[in-house]
Amino acid sequence: MTTLAESLELATARLTTAGLAPSEARQSAWVLAGHVLGQDRASLVAMLRDELPAGFASAFDAAAARRASREPVAYITGRREFYGRPFIVTRDVLIPRPETELVVDESLACVRSLNGAPGLAIIDVGTGTGCLATTLALELGAAHVVATDTSAAALDVARANAAALGAADRVHFTRGSLVAGTAGPVDLVVSNPPYISDGDRRRLDPEVGVFEPAGALFAGPDGLDVIRALAPEAARVLRPGGWLVMEIGDGQADAVRHVIAGTGLLTVERIQPDLQHIPRVVVARRHARKSS
Repeated sequence: MTTLAESLELATARLTTAGLAPSEARQSAWVLAGHVLGQDRASLVAMLRDELPAGFASAFDAAAARRASREPVAYITGRREFYGRPFIVTRDVLIPRPETELVVDESLACVRSLNGAPGLAIIDVGTGTGCLATTLALELGAAHVVATDTSAAALDVARANAAALGAADRVHFTRGSLVAGTAGPVDLVVSNPPYISDGDRRRLDPEVGVFEPAGALFAGPDGLDVIRALAPEAARVLRPGGWLVMEIGDGQADAVRHVIAGTGLLTVERIQPDLQHIPRVVVARRHARKSS
C-alpha cells in the first residue's frame, strides 16, 4: 500500500529533478495532492498514513507530470487566491500575483481621498482574470467598473470570476485596447499592464515565459510600450483630482515618472515598493489643467 506521505515524497523528488527548488517542489506536491483529493493542508496532514482512495494515484501522477513540465500550479488547479478571494485562472490569463494586491491597496487609499464621491467610476485596463475589477467592485460597494481587454478568451474568464464572486452587476466587460474608447470622466484608472521587455523573454522561468500569455507580459524593447500609450489615455478620461494606479517593473520607476510627466495632466504622487523593496505601484493624480 502506498500512503499519501510516500506519494508526496516521490512527487517532490520528481519535481526537484525537473528543476524546481526542493522547497518549491514540496509545496507544489502538497498543493496538487490537496487539489486532487479536495482537501486542505490540515486534512492532508491527518491523512498522511492512510490508504489512498481509488483513482488518486493516476490523477496525482498526471498533475505532477504537468508540474514537472514547469506548468504553473495555478493552471493545473485552475484557481489562484487574490485579495482573499478565489479566482478562476486558465492559460488565457496572467496568474494574479501578491504584488498586484498593492494596486488594490493604493486604489482604496486614493478613493478615500475623494471623500466618498457618489457613483464612483473606475476603468481596469487589461483586466485578465478580472482580479482588479472584481475586487474593487466588491471592496467599493458604490463603484461601477469598466474592465477592458483585447483578448476575448480573457474576458470570458473575467466574466466568470465576476459572476462567481457576486460582482457581475457592477463590472462591465469591454473588448478593446486601453480605455477602449471610454469618454469619461472617471475617478480611477487601474492597470497591471504588460511591462517586461522583449529582450528579457529568454531569461524568464519556464512557468512564465512558456506558459503565461505573451500579450499580458511583453511590451517592446524596454517594456514601456503599453505604459506610454496608457498614460495619455488615462489623463484624457480622468476627472481633475482622479487617480491612475498602475503596476510597473523593476528598474522602470524613473522612466515611468518621465512618461507620466509628459502627459502634462498627471503628477506622480508616490511609487510604492513591494515586499522585495522594488518600486512596484505608481500612483499618479490628474490635475486641473495642462502645464505650459
